[in-house]
Amino acid sequence: MTDAMLIQEVATRDGFQIEPRYVETADKIRLIDALSAAGFSRIEVSSFVSPKAVPALRDAAEVFAGIARRPGTVYVALVPNPKGAERALAARVDEVNLVCSVSETHNRANMGMSPDASMEGFAQIMETVKGADVSTNATVATAFGCPFEGDQPADKVMAQVERYLALGITGVTLADTTGMANPVQVERLVTRALAVVPAERLTLHFHNTRGLGLANVLSAYHAGARRFDAALGGLGGCPFAPGATGNICTEDLVSMAHEMGIETGLDLDSLIGLSRDLPRLVGHDVPGQVAKAGRPCDLHPVPKAA
Repeated sequence: MTDAMLIQEVATRDGFQIEPRYVETADKIRLIDALSAAGFSRIEVSSFVSPKAVPALRDAAEVFAGIARRPGTVYVALVPNPKGAERALAARVDEVNLVCSVSETHNRANMGMSPDASMEGFAQIMETVKGADVSTNATVATAFGCPFEGDQPADKVMAQVERYLALGITGVTLADTTGMANPVQVERLVTRALAVVPAERLTLHFHNTRGLGLANVLSAYHAGARRFDAALGGLGGCPFAPGATGNICTEDLVSMAHEMGIETGLDLDSLIGLSRDLPRLVGHDVPGQVAKAGRPCDLHPVPKAA
């Protein structure tokens, strides 16, 4: 694995899913095409969940049908069950992402079932996609803490990772679903995870709920992780996590990486432009900072003397 950082854009799924204003299908397609042009090798496009459960993503099939697929870019969909997997396969997704909380309480709130029941469903999903030209990833939600149960022991998290691998799932995401992680905790858990999941298959998903999102990225990166989820403008947040705010912001992460000499393969200027257009789409300001302040290298004229 190189020292480059691979960033997966998740705004159009994780971000849009909780927005009260519906983002029109054509606008989603235009944004995804622009993200592809900005250089992303992985984009989480949408989710094949029940339209009643997540009406904001009810157009997942139409979005997948309408996007211009860039060669070399993996277009991902979250799927909750075998029916969702069937819809994803029909839409020709490149990868399906499955999600189960390590916390019993959070999984029941988020998925309506126990983690064991979710795992049984994952086995059925794996049967559904068997033989199809699609890769698989599974997310350990609340891996760094649950707002209802508190700390989740690392042994418990790693046991869930092992269960994913035993099912034949090839990629694993450790998610700080509620923004409870700290850099020391991140380093310890990432080090353990990398002992069983190669760096090219391990993704970290951080939220900036308590202002530690980018610090946690750096901790994971120095521990050997190279893949990270991020959302344009810092959109997103878990609807079942009291007080949770959005994902780490894509353009803020890219700016930090570039200032540190870490390659991302992404066009930061394009991302800033796309982020500045987000308030028009979602109807409110977004948390990202670089789009407001500009890049660190953007100089300004000297003020005129009074």
